[in-house]
Amino acid sequence: MKNSIIFNLLFVVSLNLSCAQNIENKINTPKESVFTAELFVDELQIPWGFTFLPDNSILITEKEGKLIHFNNGKKTIIGNIPEVYNRGQGGLLDIALHPKYKENGWIYLTYASIEGDEKGGHTALMRAKLKNSNLTETQILYKAVPNTTKGQHFGSRIAFDNDGYIYFSIGERGDRDINPQDIKRDGGKIYRLHDDGRIPKDNPFINEKGAKTAIYSYGHRNPQGLIKHPITGDIWDNEHGPRGGDEINIIKKGANYGWPLVTYGINYGGTPITDKTEMSGMEQPIHYWVPSIAPSGMEFVTTDKYKNWKGSLLVGSLAFQYLERLVMDGNKVTAREKLMDGLGRVRAVKQGPDGFIYVAVEGKGIYKLIPKK
Repeated sequence: MKNSIIFNLLFVVSLNLSCAQNIENKINTPKESVFTAELFVDELQIPWGFTFLPDNSILITEKEGKLIHFNNGKKTIIGNIPEVYNRGQGGLLDIALHPKYKENGWIYLTYASIEGDEKGGHTALMRAKLKNSNLTETQILYKAVPNTTKGQHFGSRIAFDNDGYIYFSIGERGDRDINPQDIKRDGGKIYRLHDDGRIPKDNPFINEKGAKTAIYSYGHRNPQGLIKHPITGDIWDNEHGPRGGDEINIIKKGANYGWPLVTYGINYGGTPITDKTEMSGMEQPIHYWVPSIAPSGMEFVTTDKYKNWKGSLLVGSLAFQYLERLVMDGNKVTAREKLMDGLGRVRAVKQGPDGFIYVAVEGKGIYKLIPKK
């Protein structure tokens, strides 16, 4: 017990010395809310991801393996969904539209797939089109291997950059000492593909013998947020740390984000993972959380509908059950604000085409944030 206390004290000191972030960067609760939360889509269990179609209707993934089309207050279950490995953190995960969806109709999904020789599952990326409430022209673009019956760290989010490349994240599947630092293995990575699944010729490990050439960055733990910055076009992620050490990172080509060789977290039992929070050749997060909030879903605010929110970053907290607003000065977090406190586990957050913010909460549904006048 005494050794554990000494380690924790030393760990806090090392955090303060090794990173420019202020460790006292505590979250504040605003005295007055600038919005009211209106339940827009009710009776959802684990709405893992959602996206808006051009007619402002919504496609929603339920982790158990349902894809729901919500239109004019009515839910329709979409057919021809792939079989998912619904275990632990695995299931039907993220959903995104092709940037040119109006022209080509492609919808992209990540999910825990059972395909493969081994028992269990691993994360896959697919695309399909929607016709008569069914998925058609389904194509699996990437399937991680090998399958495992472990239930943790599937990732997974999807984002497109300004050049039309698709990025998606896969967690390290609980094999932290094997997968994230090995570019010849899936897991603990962010991948980049052409929209049809082809490997870009300028991917960073395209000429590395035995490498998974779809990899764009590595050394990740479990990225459950992935978005494009609206101004710079950079891809940002958030990812779960262990006990402490959740991170926000800007994803760079070929970069190593350190897990588990460097971390601002410790094991769940209180023992150290490593005494290092930084190493040469490994990227530092632009922000980390201690204690962990278990971030899931993120969105940049570009709308003027909410007072002083434009330019902020919204992140859902699974552990503490709130929506966090991070005030940004460039790439630096200058303040943190707790919103929707206690409403439930916030799984996803999006800015709709109407400029309003929509928030998916487990066991509740999707809330629309209505600005107060």
